[in-house]
Amino acid sequence: MNDRLRGAGRGTTPPLGPAEHAQSLGAGVGAVILVEGVSDQVAVEALAVRRGRDLEADGVAVVPIGGATNIGRFLAGFGPQGLDLRLAGLCDAGEAVGFRRGLERAGLGPDLTPDRMASLGFHICHADLEDELIRSLGTATIERVIDGQGELGSFRTLQKQPAQRERTVEQQLHRFMGSRSGHKIQYARLLVDALDLDQVPRPLDRVLADV
Repeated sequence: MNDRLRGAGRGTTPPLGPAEHAQSLGAGVGAVILVEGVSDQVAVEALAVRRGRDLEADGVAVVPIGGATNIGRFLAGFGPQGLDLRLAGLCDAGEAVGFRRGLERAGLGPDLTPDRMASLGFHICHADLEDELIRSLGTATIERVIDGQGELGSFRTLQKQPAQRERTVEQQLHRFMGSRSGHKIQYARLLVDALDLDQVPRPLDRVLADV
């Protein structure tokens, strides 16, 4: 995958817009998976590897849009009114309305329900992708992954913080994933690599299968 695509949104580098992404796509790209951020991109690409797929050879690009509010611009750039590529996407539950409106404005269908969005290749996570992965893996497995990174002590320290003591372990893990810059990206691949392929979160599995 193009390094510019992979690096979009990291650190202080501004996320690429649709026109810049379009210039970066290879001539063989015929399908685009639109995701909110780079951690989602990493998760999708990691699952593709585990499923034995070569996305570049398949003509598929995974594009982080730099936040759900940008979905309309990317649909305009890549959809029927733009490059007219095959589209799929993944979004958090809290951003589903924005994605739905963007799809409708792009001419992909009126009055879209979640099921209709899914039929178009756009899938909604239960809360967000981290939540989906935490529920699929279970807390014990994720703690082993964290321990493998030498960060279990840091997680235990977070659990002892007053604001975290009354929260569930799942909620604490979710907070830990976002507690430091780059953490979500780091753990996206690690958690996907730890998945039993029979227990892949449905939205993640389906968005990859749709392209």
